[in-house]
Amino acid sequence: MSYSTELIAELEILALFNLGNTQEGLKIHHTAAPQAIAAAQRLHDKELITLQDGGYLTSRGILAAEHAQSLLDILKLPQAA
Repeated sequence: MSYSTELIAELEILALFNLGNTQEGLKIHHTAAPQAIAAAQRLHDKELITLQDGGYLTSRGILAAEHAQSLLDILKLPQAA
């Protein structure tokens, strides 16, 4: 399975959420890149965020964002010699 541009855009949105404060949401403005707007809509359709243009993470969204952010952290680690 390869990562589609749509899936990558969704992961990028999930990576923006502050997991240290779940009361802090996001707003994807109408002037944002069309890919980001569409990704937010898909995340809302999947019931991972509360609003079509961002909002807050749902319970399932918190889990998804934790996994997405953990994966990014692992991939950013320097390569072992």
